[in-house]
Amino acid sequence: MATQLTSLAASVGVCLASALAIALLTIILYILGIVVSFAALCIKEFAERAQDRPPLIGTVIRQLKNYDKFFDEHVIYATMYRTSRLVYPGHCEIMTSDPAIVEHVLKNSFSKYSKGDFITTAMKDLFGNGIFATDADMWRHQRKLASYEFSTKVLRDFSSDVFRRNAAKLAERISCAAANRININIQDLFMRATMDSIFKVGFGFELNTLSGSDESSIQFSRAFDEANSLVYYRYVDILWKLKRYLNIGSEAKLKRSIQIIDSFVMKLIHQKRDQMKNEHNNRTKEDILSRFILASEKDPGTMDDRYLRDIVLNFLIAGKDTTGNTLTWFFYMLCKNPVVQDKVFLEIEEFVELGKEDNTIESFTTRLNEGAISKMHYLHAAISETLRLYPAVPVDGKMADEDDVLPNGYRVVKGDGINYMIYAMGRMPYLWGEDALEFRPERWLVNGIFQQESPFKFVSFNAGPRVCLGKEFAYRQMKIMAATLIHFFKFRLEDESKEPIYKTMFTLHIDNGLHLLAYPREISA
Repeated sequence: MATQLTSLAASVGVCLASALAIALLTIILYILGIVVSFAALCIKEFAERAQDRPPLIGTVIRQLKNYDKFFDEHVIYATMYRTSRLVYPGHCEIMTSDPAIVEHVLKNSFSKYSKGDFITTAMKDLFGNGIFATDADMWRHQRKLASYEFSTKVLRDFSSDVFRRNAAKLAERISCAAANRININIQDLFMRATMDSIFKVGFGFELNTLSGSDESSIQFSRAFDEANSLVYYRYVDILWKLKRYLNIGSEAKLKRSIQIIDSFVMKLIHQKRDQMKNEHNNRTKEDILSRFILASEKDPGTMDDRYLRDIVLNFLIAGKDTTGNTLTWFFYMLCKNPVVQDKVFLEIEEFVELGKEDNTIESFTTRLNEGAISKMHYLHAAISETLRLYPAVPVDGKMADEDDVLPNGYRVVKGDGINYMIYAMGRMPYLWGEDALEFRPERWLVNGIFQQESPFKFVSFNAGPRVCLGKEFAYRQMKIMAATLIHFFKFRLEDESKEPIYKTMFTLHIDNGLHLLAYPREISA
């Protein structure tokens, strides 16, 4: 018996060793396959040096090496050439800062370019089939439903009320910190405020993350931020699919984050469905999620809960991250340019009239209506100038579905990626003049009136058929929150010598936040 057990154990050991050896050999062959194919493409591309192709400036290894300063690396590319090219495993990535090419890709030849497999495969675990990660009929369907919602006066009025309430809550938080001379991480506060806003306006839920009373939503927000960063890293990590298969490293972290995200969002969707069942007579003035749920009832086979989950996360990054990050950079620029901060304050005081006896946060936000904020051209210009230098989405791209020729004569091969470097474009003297690196809101004003730039030069809200539906929605929220805080407080950096460092991810997020000191203002009667 003992002999038989020993023999059985030996057989099991041999089988396990064989399985392990096969698995190890498979991994080695997979890595070798990627390396060999990448090397072959590099040799081909660098040997040909075709004159009708954008100049080669390196490979994905260059981007991986400079990943922590990824978007400043784009500035170097744009300074060298308006359009250039990098070699990736299996394809090339074209990098451009040329508005004519941006217009060509996003508008004039829109049908020739899509998100493509390279982009959608990397994004799918987090964003699934949501509006930012999909094309064709699915994209058109989501955009049609969302565009109707964004165009209604009901949403405009309701969202403004939500923004004012959250701006008041934010001002109260800062007032307490100012009274106790405590520094604030304003990025964290903006992220909480904008998350509360998008969940109320977009999904019909009151989260109260700004008050810190909803721990599950705070945990969800942290998981979402981490997943945002980890998914973006896939664009330069040629082994991410292997790491996902083995559940190791960054992919193991991403899997844990997505589990938290999915659990939270699925619970939200189920709660929304239950809420709608109990409100049969009030189905005409619903939020964005409700509209998609109503549509899903007509097509449950396609629009299941997983599809709704993707929609929620795509609208979340649009409504929370982009706005929260822009406001953070805006207040950083106000602290670096105190003259601009004072000019914004004076404009607010001009158009929102309050006496000392009525200078409460509630009274101010009540008067901060559409008429008042629409007159604040300098504030609008200062926010736009922030977006020029610190765009919420620092780079975006498509992939070529067919061969093409760009306006500058360069040839595009089917499968090429086309990246328009928004962060770099805002810093180019050949686009904005010799003072391109200066923060100067006046560049947007003519006789005191805000003048919009070409959306293909100022691409912060995308352009063409995929232009951002929530552009006015975002400006309104930023102006309401900024005006409220600047009216009551003067801000300065906690450490004037410390430059903020962004974290490389889909949105331009300041690593470790932005720490400011707030001081109550003396308001003239």
